[in-house]
Amino acid sequence: MSLVLYTYWRSSAVYRVRIALNLKGLEYEVRPVHLVNDGGEHLKPAYRALSPQAQLPTLLDGDRVIRQSMAIMEYLDETRPTPPLMPAYAAGRARVRELMQAVAADIHPLGNLRVLKTIESEFGADAAAKEAWSRRWIARGFDGLEVLLAQGPAGRYSHGDTPTLADACLVPQFYNAVRWGVDLTPYPTIRRVAEACQALEAFQRAAPEAQPDAPR
Repeated sequence: MSLVLYTYWRSSAVYRVRIALNLKGLEYEVRPVHLVNDGGEHLKPAYRALSPQAQLPTLLDGDRVIRQSMAIMEYLDETRPTPPLMPAYAAGRARVRELMQAVAADIHPLGNLRVLKTIESEFGADAAAKEAWSRRWIARGFDGLEVLLAQGPAGRYSHGDTPTLADACLVPQFYNAVRWGVDLTPYPTIRRVAEACQALEAFQRAAPEAQPDAPR
């Protein structure tokens, strides 16, 4: 098995890569890196040697090391092109990337673990404040994403009737929205697409609770 994924069960960035791997039908070895235990295993020298930014995920493909979830997913789609997870035409690929970035660049960074730990340690945010922060920025991002998805093209998933990398980004953020108690009533298109994805085995096997390092 040549693919190795450094993972944490509840990392949204890793979650989206797991979805892409599963949609491709690829086998891979899982190497958990706990983001909390012992001060964070991702901050230890052994992992920093692989990821100088001390972030997950990292993918090994033989002797190649690929970091950053978006780069990993597009690398997988280019090196293992069947089934494709990007449209065949430029305008379609641009739209899928637009939807990917709306999640991965605009929503996710504001609610990741290091941001939540910083507003706690430096600004005194308690658990309720961190939850409110997360809900605020997810909802703000979903306000625009709902419109983008509803504009089409129509289909079962984010872009048409087959899953794309846009769906791999959407579902983990939807999971976070549910986790933090975001009111999803204003987002019927997001709900519909996410629920269609979650009915697929590839998404179910990628879910946080299905991971070997998830708390039992």
